[in-house]
Amino acid sequence: MKSRTIALAVATLLLVLALYSAGCGGNGPATTDAGTRTFTDLAGRSVEVSVPAERVAAIGPGALRLVCYCGAAGQVVGIENMEKQWSTGRPYIMAHPELLELPVIGQGGADSSPDPEKLIDVDPDVIFVAYLADAAKADELQRQTGIPVVVLSYGKLGTFDEELLESIRLVGEITGNRERAEKVVDFIEGCQDDLRARTENIPADGKPRVYVGGIGFKGTHGIESTQAGFPPLTAIGAVNVADETGQKGSVMIDKEKLLAWDPDIIFIDEGGIAMVKEDYGKNPGYYQTLRAFREGRIYGYLPYNYYTTNVDTALADAYYMGKVIFPSAFEDVSPEEKADEIYEFLLGRPLYEDMAREFGGFVPVRLGG
Repeated sequence: MKSRTIALAVATLLLVLALYSAGCGGNGPATTDAGTRTFTDLAGRSVEVSVPAERVAAIGPGALRLVCYCGAAGQVVGIENMEKQWSTGRPYIMAHPELLELPVIGQGGADSSPDPEKLIDVDPDVIFVAYLADAAKADELQRQTGIPVVVLSYGKLGTFDEELLESIRLVGEITGNRERAEKVVDFIEGCQDDLRARTENIPADGKPRVYVGGIGFKGTHGIESTQAGFPPLTAIGAVNVADETGQKGSVMIDKEKLLAWDPDIIFIDEGGIAMVKEDYGKNPGYYQTLRAFREGRIYGYLPYNYYTTNVDTALADAYYMGKVIFPSAFEDVSPEEKADEIYEFLLGRPLYEDMAREFGGFVPVRLGG
């Protein structure tokens, strides 16, 4: 009897060890304690977080937006002062004005330092941060607060980058909104696929030449501020004359260069349109030299870079620009309705009219008269 008892105990111990080994193997996050999982963040750090995180803080450019996309706005326990004081052009704040009533957890901004004491005061289960790409700085904030710090990223493109999608998945896993996060990723990828498919068979020599001016970059700028690799144009396979500079990202061109390009269509960022109009008033002859101005092919578009990229607005702009540049390929698209579809899916509210009221919307631009 005694030997059978010992044998049973040994068998039970072996079974427990086998189950433990199985639980620690595989490719998924390791379970270290009940409800605790280890994640690899976008800075390559391993971070232990109790999941689902019911109380969330999001600091730095873009972090709060991704939390809102994942349906976790109700889990946010504090907000940066910058979000309260400068909420212009941010659909995620428009969709969730209740966030503005939350306690302040720091000043915010890419160049500001986190406030450990204020973060501790709101007692989050996790701190999402979108600008401490330096792993050592993220580790230091985690040490100062005793709260898990998870680094997110929008990637080099800042709009439709794979790191952005990885960040959305990570937020979903940690906040208990995995299914929602996967739907968001699928939606963004679905829009990309649709945009690409509409124009991929149009020959390059059949595409108009396009310029985008007045783009905001660390402030507002005039017509000479543009961008090579402008994501909405890239998404629809349009010919962006700024790509001919061989540069990447924001570019300040000489105004004579725009005359040399003489594009067929010009889009102006409505965040900088006042500066363009002011410049037109001083030098109308310059603008009238451009064919796009003479032919009335100047269009405003909704600015999407406010505290980094509003992916929703960037997607809406891509559909609108597609409609202008390739009307046949986008014949079935109403840009305004598509914008509302995008805002409603990602943020739960149709926000095009709010954005149009703030900036102007998808309309042709008249600079004088």
